[in-house]
Amino acid sequence: MNDRELGEEERRLRNLEAVARHHAVAGRTADARAAAATPSRWRRRLATWGPLGALLAFGLGKLKLLIPLFKFTKLGTLVTMFLAVWVYAQLWGLAFALGFVLLIFVHELGHAVVMQQQGIPAGAPVFIPFVGAVIAMRGQPRDAYVEALVGIGGPILGSAGALVCLVVGWATDELIWYALASTGFLLNLFNLIPISPLDGGRIVGVISRWLWVAGYAVGIAVLLVTHSPILFLILLLGLLGLRRTVRGPRAGYFEVAARRRMAIATAYFGLLALLALGMWVADRPLQELHSEVSQTPG
Repeated sequence: MNDRELGEEERRLRNLEAVARHHAVAGRTADARAAAATPSRWRRRLATWGPLGALLAFGLGKLKLLIPLFKFTKLGTLVTMFLAVWVYAQLWGLAFALGFVLLIFVHELGHAVVMQQQGIPAGAPVFIPFVGAVIAMRGQPRDAYVEALVGIGGPILGSAGALVCLVVGWATDELIWYALASTGFLLNLFNLIPISPLDGGRIVGVISRWLWVAGYAVGIAVLLVTHSPILFLILLLGLLGLRRTVRGPRAGYFEVAARRRMAIATAYFGLLALLALGMWVADRPLQELHSEVSQTPG
């Protein structure tokens, strides 16, 4: 193997880091199985952004920073979805871009379904490249319990979408499905952080408002270590609106029956555990590939 071939393969394998949460790949496997699993164009492109790019695209969508730019446009869900796929495909390749956008769509659809069930008018999802997707809530939840239902609906359906990718990965043994599953689990887990305006911040208010304090404490500690710009934006916007969030939109908003608080708490913490388990399972095939490559003589 010449230096040029080795360098190209190293670059390809290193791109697994973007979809397996920092799995560093440093060489080339000599057997046919690893050669067949060689990362393709979408992984090379995705490495340019890495996990932060995926979180940025999803997280900024939850912050709804660019809604004013689209307020007077007539772009529909389907048009903006195709636009997002096209833009992401320029960086990550069509296969991963399509899967990534569909995972975001499924998450937003979870919010829309619950809003419809609760009689809350909702707008159609709008996709904004490098921002994610936004869905307008055109009504106010009756209380913190309904708000928590709307908040957790997205991560529940989004997690189901990631689980489908994992099952397809088991059936086909194709790395891209494991990569999409891991990314989907990661995005929904990230979104459950108990910080407003993430879904986790909307959910935990009905459990205990002290969870917001814990969320911001952990978030600030992580920010000091990672210097993540997306986390900084989330914390900043959350802290600016914290007083209004804690007070609630009206008197009695957080007065919810204990059994409903318990139901949301069980669903929230149970979903956190299942997402962590799902990520561990989805990452194992990529970790095994990493181990094979690391043990291959240079």
